[in-house]
Amino acid sequence: MLGVEREPGKPAFALMAERGTGRYVGSAFITLNREMRERLWERVQEHSGPAPNGMKRPATQWVKPGLIGRVKHLRGEENLRHASLQDFREED
Repeated sequence: MLGVEREPGKPAFALMAERGTGRYVGSAFITLNREMRERLWERVQEHSGPAPNGMKRPATQWVKPGLIGRVKHLRGEENLRHASLQDFREED
């Protein structure tokens, strides 16, 4: 997970990267229940970091490497399409 974008009046979504390379692969709507969403916001605050090189999105709160998201998306696509964040964890 590269960061979380939240704007008033719009759905929140996570900016996702390929594990290992850190290459941006798309965004996923955050569809977590209230408890998990609150836990995610706490982790994002704790792991806040600088924007990756070349990424400029003013409403995004960037995170340091270490948050891993499980995403549901359409198969057969190189980048995420119609994706939703199902779960997340901190890398061991």
